Amino acid sequence: PPDAVFNLTDRYKRETNPNKVNLGVGAYRDENGEPWVLPTVRDVEKDMSTNRSLNHEYLPIDGLQSFCESATDLMLGSESKAKVQDRVRSIQCLSGTGSIRLAAAFLQRFHKESTIYISSPTWGNHSKIFENEQNKEQEQQPSKSLIRKYPYFDPTTRGLDFEAMISTLKEVPERSIIVLHACAHNPTGVDPTVEQWKEIAAVMQERNLLPLFDAAYQGFASGDIDKDAWSVRYFTDLGMELLIAQSFAKNFGLYNERAGNLIVVAKTGDEAAAVLTHLKALARPMWSNPPNHGARIVATILNNDDHRSRWIQDLETMANRIRSMRELLFEKLRSLGTPGTWNHIVNQCGMFSFTGLKESQCDMLVKKYGIYLLSNGRINLCGLNHDNIEYVAKAIDDVVRNHTD
Repeated sequence: PPDAVFNLTDRYKRETNPNKVNLGVGAYRDENGEPWVLPTVRDVEKDMSTNRSLNHEYLPIDGLQSFCESATDLMLGSESKAKVQDRVRSIQCLSGTGSIRLAAAFLQRFHKESTIYISSPTWGNHSKIFENEQNKEQEQQPSKSLIRKYPYFDPTTRGLDFEAMISTLKEVPERSIIVLHACAHNPTGVDPTVEQWKEIAAVMQERNLLPLFDAAYQGFASGDIDKDAWSVRYFTDLGMELLIAQSFAKNFGLYNERAGNLIVVAKTGDEAAAVLTHLKALARPMWSNPPNHGARIVATILNNDDHRSRWIQDLETMANRIRSMRELLFEKLRSLGTPGTWNHIVNQCGMFSFTGLKESQCDMLVKKYGIYLLSNGRINLCGLNHDNIEYVAKAIDDVVRNHTD
């Protein structure tokens, strides 16, 4: 079957309704509904285009070192205890997807008996990536799937089902791999509180569970790079081993440049170095060498105080617009008296909202109004603007009132 998100975009492009709205695409849009090239990125690209010292030679297998180092510092903090103790290594990958893909290949080779747990629900590609790795092995030696789900979202409260989540983590087999979202959980927009993260970390450390963080929205979720990295830094400072898959698609707007970084935090420096050697061996037949352009943009910005300061302002611009659309949609629905509670729209965070709309209601929004969203009710708030938000709110009000099946 076609991919749900990209198929939705294709259908949207063919839609003839002049009021059509795309709330499905997982990318930022400005107030005019257009892709936004960050001003800092545009300026750096202009400088790069006139720099005669740059070329198109292959990068090393593990990528552009200035990118890997600055990306790792961004996530862990420049004074991370794990870095000081030389327990950290990283390798450039093809965005977040490639980072998780390489982590999956490593885990399948060296932790093949471990069960992998993903949240219910989670980003649609998570299960596909891990299933693909397991299927390759099962072609030679068929066995049962070792991919499971842990409870996460409570459809009644439209918030975190923390008790069910933590109870499951206390019961899963030791040495299981737990896929966690560092911030701005996709698709729900529901994150644990600081105290809940602490309890999650304590259970995982006690039961020898390996965290794999998917970190696709650092700075993009709240506008604060440190706040969005808090969970990862807390786990790291506890001395835990973990893997972190970074993406720079959202927070730098580099969607088609595929800039990603896989961070390894090991028990010792020797173990970290050994893991990197294995990751390089796995990456060689996958993509051989990662692309240069996006990684160099990120490294240039992060390593220049002026560029970095302006980039932080760009992050705040995106985060603030998303937040304002959350608040405005909530106010529109409340003023319409739309049945049900809609507080979850403002309580969730990041670019997505898990609306709680039923599949039949989502289908009606597409067919009757040309409003395209995923069938599970997830919407991208970046698709909203001051010109279309009243149209969208009234359409939601209609399907909630009149399409309850």
